[in-house]
Amino acid sequence: MTTPNQWQSFYDRHAPYYDRGAFTSHTVAEVDFLLDLLGLAPGAAILDVGCGTGRHSIELARRGFRVTGVDISSGMLGQAFHKAAAAGVSVEWVHADATAWMPTRTFDAVLCLCGGAFTVADLAVDPLAHDRAILAAIAGALAPGGPFVLTTPNGYRRIREVTQDDVSAGRFDPVTMIETREEEFAVPGAEGRMRYRERLYILPELVALLNACGFAVEHTWGGTAGRWGRRPLELDEIEVMVTCRRAT
Repeated sequence: MTTPNQWQSFYDRHAPYYDRGAFTSHTVAEVDFLLDLLGLAPGAAILDVGCGTGRHSIELARRGFRVTGVDISSGMLGQAFHKAAAAGVSVEWVHADATAWMPTRTFDAVLCLCGGAFTVADLAVDPLAHDRAILAAIAGALAPGGPFVLTTPNGYRRIREVTQDDVSAGRFDPVTMIETREEEFAVPGAEGRMRYRERLYILPELVALLNACGFAVEHTWGGTAGRWGRRPLELDEIEVMVTCRRAT
């Protein structure tokens, strides 16, 4: 593990409350959609990057898949461990920073969902380098031709909220597409003010980044939790979904 960063601390504190969020109530339907999309063989090996409290990992394990969940937060993984034990399923939990983790085997499919790991960079880290490192690790973990599903914040929505005052004050850089935010979080267990940076991606940029990191993009869809489907992205929805395969 690297030195703990502010997001690791944030999620460690928020972990006991995470599953109370309304967006976590769609797990079964989301896994149904993923399995219909991926077409995996029974017992396939799946990697869940930024697995959090393991809601997708555990549901996939219930259905007979071999699942490995990676997360930077020991608090989130602690919740995942207890949930898996209560469900009577086995999941391999790995406490690691996804930018530095080196997989020792390949997987049949990789997931990075609901803001897990991708774009969640520490303030001192270059956001684009952070995201490239995660994609490089995923490419190294995925079997050639294997599917990768990413859901991540929708840059169109955020850009439509930015003003010229944000540019003048240095909160948004239109050259780098990096937004520096300072927010008063009212998140249970992790209340307080936090300053962070995030790289905003519109779809052509995100597709180009994935292509450059060794993936062949197949689809771009709306990815807001609870509304997954084979449908066009809406400009103001929270997340986008990209489905791709590791290039062969």
